[in-house]
Amino acid sequence: MGRFSDDDLRAVVARYEATRAAALTERDEQLRAFHAAGWRPVDLQRVTGYSRETIRQALRPEVRRATNVSRRKTPPQPPADYRPYGDRRPYVVAETLAALNGPAEGLVALPRHLDWSGHAEYDLSRPARLESMYKVVLTEAGTVDDLNTWLNADFLRRLWPALWLPPQLRRRWEEAFPELAATRTEAA
Repeated sequence: MGRFSDDDLRAVVARYEATRAAALTERDEQLRAFHAAGWRPVDLQRVTGYSRETIRQALRPEVRRATNVSRRKTPPQPPADYRPYGDRRPYVVAETLAALNGPAEGLVALPRHLDWSGHAEYDLSRPARLESMYKVVLTEAGTVDDLNTWLNADFLRRLWPALWLPPQLRRRWEEAFPELAATRTEAA
């Protein structure tokens, strides 16, 4: 932080805030003077380039005060029955790991309903692409058939500890298949 102290920085900010407040007050007074001289708000807006709301607040200081007070209130809270998206998302879980008979080698091109990224081709010999494909299929699958077609049970068991997945999805799969949860504790 060198030659500057916390107090130096606070002083810079305080000068800026004081200068800004004074400039705002002066500008508003001048705009009110123009308005009193016959300028319509629409003309003030056209010439200055300010928004309609800025002109309104400049001409009526009580509007600015009311606006600023309402901005300081705490932000609105979600409804009492609100659930985060991850808790509402309908993640699909396989009925059995034995039914996951997806490809185990080669190049795989996922259908658009699973991967619309434009990079839907996966080389299963490349570990990073394999992990990426499994993450996409697990998060985007809409049916058990999607899972059975594109996932391989042996790969899933091997990759499970390293896959980055939404916590809700991971929890649902591990509740259905405790052996997957065991692979995570073994890997740790």
